[in-house]
Amino acid sequence: MTTDWTAEARRTARGRRFDELTSPPSGQSACPAAPLSEAEICEAEAELGIAFPDHYRAYLLRQDAGGTVNRLGRSAAGWGWHGDSHTNYDLLTTAFPHPDSYRAYEDELDAREPLTEKFPDHNAYRAAWEQWDAEYEVFEERKTSGAVFIQDNGCGFSTLLVVSGPLRGSLWFDGRATCDQILPLNLGGQPVSFTDWLARRSMDLVGW
Repeated sequence: MTTDWTAEARRTARGRRFDELTSPPSGQSACPAAPLSEAEICEAEAELGIAFPDHYRAYLLRQDAGGTVNRLGRSAAGWGWHGDSHTNYDLLTTAFPHPDSYRAYEDELDAREPLTEKFPDHNAYRAAWEQWDAEYEVFEERKTSGAVFIQDNGCGFSTLLVVSGPLRGSLWFDGRATCDQILPLNLGGQPVSFTDWLARRSMDLVGW
């Protein structure tokens, strides 16, 4: 069965929540100034369908999640991370894929990019290219399944906190803006914890 990648790309894009979670409800603050309560955290977990990693959960209980870390809060649209326009909430419960798991597929996808000279007319080429481009769009979106864009690092870079799958609790650097890679954050050769990352938040944690 042939996949209609254009339709799949549209469906995947609809999973994003933009204005509902990046803008506070009218006339009030969308995010509490105080740390979240146990009841609020449980409510957020139930609504999002995930269990927060222990270090991040402890952070929510003791701090207000302000500063440069995207803040978890409740708006009229529900629970989400304010200041974040990238996390796809429909993919949060899907396991985060290790980059090694999709390298072969990415190489194969690159290799079959439609070339103009292989098509008899422009319309046929355009249709083939649009399907290929839509497949690539879906593929790129799924690279961050099961992860939250926890911090905007500027210039198109972000820090990811994994909330689903075997890599749950680990942090990654989304460097696709320039190097086309998603890289693990390490401290002394070991995956960095959320607590350790908060203390450093340095580019020397990125395994270039």
